Amino acid sequence: MAINDRGKGILLVLIAATFWGVSGTVSQYLFQSLHISTEWLTTVRLLSAGVLLILIAYRFEGRRIFDIWRQKVDVLGILLFGIVGMIGVQYTYLAAINHSNAATATVLQYLGPALVTSYFILLAKRMPRFKEITAVLLALIGTFLLVTHGNVNSLAISKEGLIWGLLSAFGLAFYTIQPIKLLQRWGSMIVVGWGMIVGGFVFSFVHPPWHFVGEWYVSTNFAFLFVVVCGLV
Repeated sequence: MAINDRGKGILLVLIAATFWGVSGTVSQYLFQSLHISTEWLTTVRLLSAGVLLILIAYRFEGRRIFDIWRQKVDVLGILLFGIVGMIGVQYTYLAAINHSNAATATVLQYLGPALVTSYFILLAKRMPRFKEITAVLLALIGTFLLVTHGNVNSLAISKEGLIWGLLSAFGLAFYTIQPIKLLQRWGSMIVVGWGMIVGGFVFSFVHPPWHFVGEWYVSTNFAFLFVVVCGLV
């Protein structure tokens, strides 16, 4: 039986979320076992994944991949997506992992869909439906239990981990909403590919890719490839 577009979308979301979550665990290994810099990994994996995606896009789209830079509105959109969206969702997530752990950082970041839901309810100027209220409340309750273990007088994670995790949720919400029109015009590979390259280039001024910090072994190659190919691409 053929899968309709909604079914394909749900399947892709499940696959993407699985890869993203596992790549968070692999990133935690890079940080805590190999002492690799969060900033270095952010820069290099954005640039690596961005170049790879653009090369794939060129295979299918040809020179059309450069047309996104022709009109001012698209240029501003991709720059905003790359600098605020990509860096906002990538660095904050990795920083949250570094200051807590992959599971906590992922759960905190996935408050983002609740923020997206709330944004579109406000945009539509309507009352939220029961299932929307339930979803947002469950997300908030789950996050509360995660960070406090039910004790309102203490945090179960570091303040830094909590702050970076919440920032990553806002980053994810922006990253999801802002490029919608760009995606409709240019497709995901071109938009995400250039967004990653822009984000990686700008973040290079924070931490140049040639300034490696950490330890590198044979196993590091596989871990790095996983966070680039599976975690991002």
